[in-house]
Amino acid sequence: MPLTLYTFSSPPRFYALTGALVPVCWALCVLLAAAGLWIGFFVAPTDATQGEVYRVIFIHVPAAWMSMLLYLVMAFWATVGWAFNARLASMVARALAPTGAMFTFLALWTGALWGRPTWGTYWVWDARLTSELILLFLYLGYIALTEAIDDVRRADQAGALLAVVGSVNIPIIYFSVKWWNTLHQGATVSLTAAPKMASTMLTAMLLMTFACWAYAFAVVFTRTRALILEREHGAAWVRELGFGGKR
Repeated sequence: MPLTLYTFSSPPRFYALTGALVPVCWALCVLLAAAGLWIGFFVAPTDATQGEVYRVIFIHVPAAWMSMLLYLVMAFWATVGWAFNARLASMVARALAPTGAMFTFLALWTGALWGRPTWGTYWVWDARLTSELILLFLYLGYIALTEAIDDVRRADQAGALLAVVGSVNIPIIYFSVKWWNTLHQGATVSLTAAPKMASTMLTAMLLMTFACWAYAFAVVFTRTRALILEREHGAAWVRELGFGGKR
């Protein structure tokens, strides 16, 4: 069978593919996280200004990146599901939301731990922090909205609308440091400029970022597979797996 863009767009094929990919993603997550944490906490040099506390960036920065990226991915798949009545796309969007919320919470929590010794307080109503907090509320709002509506199709449509509207917050988070005078420091890693950190620091941060990617794939694939079984419980292929039956 030739591979096309739509080869794995059907739930049975997606379920089979992700079943093989999930263990690989978990293995990559463990290996990359172990290497990243080792380099970040034991190999990378101490920062001349912030001392040892700066090492929280090896968790904070990848989590913050993932929180924004996963929201855009969630909004994209929710829109695809809404526009083309693609049930698998809507399931992927739902599966992304809890993981995105977790990364957003992790970014806020580690940011507070970083802010206490550097700013003298755990929290300030800084533009970057406030917009990231709004992102957490958007994730939680999407989850609550889709779970509150009994009709699956209407729930997916309502969630897609909220996700699309909420995506306006992503550029606000990203550009808030440039647009407003904030306490939050600017980007130390950019695609258009040389990194403002030692190579070992950059290596650790990238390894942790790839570990977060692998974790996200593993968890989202697993959650999507569960949603497929829940929604397709009456299909013949699900019954063949031993998961079907009456409810």
